[in-house]
Amino acid sequence: MMKYQEYTDDAVALLKALIATPSVSRQEEKAAEVLAEAIRSYGFSHKREGNNVWITDPNFDTMRPTLLLNAHIDTVKPVNSWTREPFVPTIEGDRLYGLGSNDCGGGLVSLLQTFRFLTSKPQRYNVIYLASAEEEVSGINGISRVLPFVPLISTALVGEPTGMQPAVAEKGLMVLDIIARGKSGHAARGEGVNAIYEALEDLEWLHSYRFSKVSDFLGLTQMNVTMINAGTQHNVVPDTCTMVVDVRTNECYTNREVYEIIKSHLKSEVSARSLRLSPSCIDTHHPLIRKAVSMGMQPFGSPTLSDQALMPFPSFKLGPGESSRSHSADEYIKISEISTAIDTYIKLLDGAEL
Repeated sequence: MMKYQEYTDDAVALLKALIATPSVSRQEEKAAEVLAEAIRSYGFSHKREGNNVWITDPNFDTMRPTLLLNAHIDTVKPVNSWTREPFVPTIEGDRLYGLGSNDCGGGLVSLLQTFRFLTSKPQRYNVIYLASAEEEVSGINGISRVLPFVPLISTALVGEPTGMQPAVAEKGLMVLDIIARGKSGHAARGEGVNAIYEALEDLEWLHSYRFSKVSDFLGLTQMNVTMINAGTQHNVVPDTCTMVVDVRTNECYTNREVYEIIKSHLKSEVSARSLRLSPSCIDTHHPLIRKAVSMGMQPFGSPTLSDQALMPFPSFKLGPGESSRSHSADEYIKISEISTAIDTYIKLLDGAEL
């Protein structure tokens, strides 16, 4: 790993600059500029669409498959329990503290250094490095805005924190709004039709139903009723009961299929806020996954969402840091994790086949 010390030093310096540049989702302009300046300093020309920044292999060949290296530049808002300044990069021992350091600054800067290495010598594939915006909010001005402008992608590697183990499947997300309807009336006279009682049967189905297709890596598709609201005052029988349901789909179903199954079983009105955040997976026989396994890595399924949900091509997550540190106070990445990530990425990708 000492062989790549310069890459590690450059990665840490860039990550410190990014931490010091607030980049909460939809406010990534300045962070995109910091990243673009670093790319120029490495001798590459970049492209930008909104706050998304990417570099295409200088030796791009349309006859070769293309690998996408992706990570996001946006962060969530800092929680109130931070004991350090979230936008002040602080190194204590092996730890670099700062908002976005783990999610997913470590992967972002490590993959950029990997791009530098891979394009410095002939490969069997093209490489594109993409730093995407609005990942934390699955925004329309994030990766979806960029994909029409980049060449056809064969496979994507996403630098989310996975402890440098390959996440070969990822759950999708669908949020449902459900309305049970009744008829208002005076509670004292027992008039009307109580919408809360009308919702009970549907609530029980949502609680007890099990989808038949079970994923080896992601398990069951899960439904959770996370919000309920009904009534205006104590003596009025409510005429509507609204519910919000969080649905996490495994790769055995499309979001549309799950939506139609739910609609067919409920008597309440059902609408999906979006069907676009799809589950994703990559064949475990894919050459990169087989090589990762041969290097001692353990494939697993990830319950957390990433830009993979918006990728219409095979993809997997592999990045430094731990998912448990994401969105938490005093977030950090270990410098040794960045160093290990660069070394691991290069061993996995240099000379690889897609």
